[in-house]
Amino acid sequence: MIEIALEPTTWLVLCSAALAAGFIDAVAGGGGMLTVPALLTAGLPPHLALGTNKLAASFGSFTASFTYYKKKLFNPRFWLVSACATALGAILGTLVVDFLTQDFLNLLIPIVIICVAVYSLLNKNQFAENMQLPEPSSQLKVKQTWQGLTIGFYDGVAGPGAGTFWTASNSFLYKMGILLNCGLARSMNFISNVVSLATFVVLGHVHFMLGLTMGAFIMLGAWIGAHSAIKFGSKLIKPVFNTVVIVLAIKLIFDVYA
Repeated sequence: MIEIALEPTTWLVLCSAALAAGFIDAVAGGGGMLTVPALLTAGLPPHLALGTNKLAASFGSFTASFTYYKKKLFNPRFWLVSACATALGAILGTLVVDFLTQDFLNLLIPIVIICVAVYSLLNKNQFAENMQLPEPSSQLKVKQTWQGLTIGFYDGVAGPGAGTFWTASNSFLYKMGILLNCGLARSMNFISNVVSLATFVVLGHVHFMLGLTMGAFIMLGAWIGAHSAIKFGSKLIKPVFNTVVIVLAIKLIFDVYA
């Protein structure tokens, strides 16, 4: 187990960030953009920060995913192809982390998030209101496969914003209701988190005590966020989603290019 001494105030800040991240992630995705920078600021090396974040995030994504499942807003059988593709993508992404430089990731991630922000602002009908799943077809399986591989790979490589990418791409690919969208996004995010976490554990890049502590706060935030999203629907999800992608884009641009 990796041991890193942290001040009590640092633990408090990290747990506060985890609580907020859990809420945001359950509603719109993007909670990792709070926790990963917080872990790096606390002095954790990049790979250890990513692995520890995966441990903490797994608690939140499980809580949100299970909440949507209980409300019949996620059908595991229907999205089996997505789940398998996401798991494979997450494994591959985590394995290649050591071969990608931090500078490259820092330059790439802002560009991707800006694209999501622009899409969310320009697409007025991004969240459909119907509560029907897409019609099963071979084309649907192709969409599920490429979406799962791509976002799963990204979540394995970096992670922050993966939930946001799921939410945005779901609305573009499937045109289904906002709550079904969130149910799929949070569930696939849980799968990629767990698979990536297992790989990080094997590689020795996890601070277990810190990850478990933050995970408890993320779980609480995710429970509050998921129930709030289900209760208030698009009135809550739309503004939170748009705010998250815009703030993430601005923050990343500032961090990398300022």
